[in-house]
Amino acid sequence: MLDSDSQYTKLRWSLTIAGLALYALDIWTDIALALKYFQEKQYAWTGLTLVFVLAGLLTTQLFSYAWYRDDARDVLRNSEGRTTIAGISNCGHAALHLFGLGVFTRYYHLLKKGFKVIWTTTRSSCTVEEQRDEHHYLFCLAADLSMLKLFEAFLESAPQLLLQLYIVLGHECSIVQYLSMASFFFNIAWALVDYRRCLRRSLPLVREMPSGLPTAVYLLYKLCTITSRILSYSLLLMLSAYSTVALTLLWLLGTTFAHSLRTDFCSSYGLELLYRAVIGAILMFTFFNVKGQDAKVAMTVYYAFHSLVNIMAPLLLALLKPELQTAMFLLPVSGLIFGGSVLGLTCLVLYYLLLHPAGKWRGSDEVDGLGQETESMGRLRNFLQP
Repeated sequence: MLDSDSQYTKLRWSLTIAGLALYALDIWTDIALALKYFQEKQYAWTGLTLVFVLAGLLTTQLFSYAWYRDDARDVLRNSEGRTTIAGISNCGHAALHLFGLGVFTRYYHLLKKGFKVIWTTTRSSCTVEEQRDEHHYLFCLAADLSMLKLFEAFLESAPQLLLQLYIVLGHECSIVQYLSMASFFFNIAWALVDYRRCLRRSLPLVREMPSGLPTAVYLLYKLCTITSRILSYSLLLMLSAYSTVALTLLWLLGTTFAHSLRTDFCSSYGLELLYRAVIGAILMFTFFNVKGQDAKVAMTVYYAFHSLVNIMAPLLLALLKPELQTAMFLLPVSGLIFGGSVLGLTCLVLYYLLLHPAGKWRGSDEVDGLGQETESMGRLRNFLQP
């Protein structure tokens, strides 16, 4: 009998369905927003909405397909040399990803395999070691999917949330926009927690983040710091449209930082460059340890700059645009920025001092591989860890 830490449980399988529903809801809100703005002849907002959607969609499809190809070429994972990947031919996978169905395909594979392993009663003949391998394979599938969802959250949901906040603060808002902001927010929250837990479960020498208080504190740390950062960006955009230049420079800085670390995540150099660009986009909103090394100094510098931006954004808006000093939103938003920063950083300190699960590969965020492993295991051990 497997211990609970090694099992891909029925609850986790059921939560995968919830994640699929949330993903479908996110797609629906994107479509609804784009149609709303188009009908209102707000073509700039329509275009930005579609740009963010396409950025997340194309990136996740490219990485998903590349990972399927890597797994097919892996002699340990595909020792029989099968021409199919998870039961689908290479051409079939190419077509599915071309039409943007790569994430849905991974959900299908995970749910189908999980149902056979978890819900059927014919597994009693398997040895404990075979059962452990099957459950670990499910965690690997879940970790791949959660990484793609993390990419999508920071390439699409976070920018969309920033855009909607900018529109709501400066213009009239509708129920669709409130629903979309709630959807984007929960999508980011789900992606963060699901990614952290799935990745740590899929790495055999790393302890999983315990449920309960550690998960709650970690989630609060991430959500408070990300929310305060997005609110600060929205105020800067209200200050001047040229703030987009500063945001672009921040993205380039994060991308350059990832490039300087010489990440080795992808099987091709072109895809590696795209990966570093994605890391740059993620670092605009939250900190991740890119290489699995001691990140205390980098994290301290990052959140010091993060705090400086959060302090300066409301002050600059109040000083340079005096007509907005009496705006109803300025005081509540400023309070949310300052309060979110303090609470988020407090939770950060509490989590890493008292609640962080120590393991053989302890680090602030990242782990790297060792020994003989499959392509997917090597990929997992180079994943970002929040």
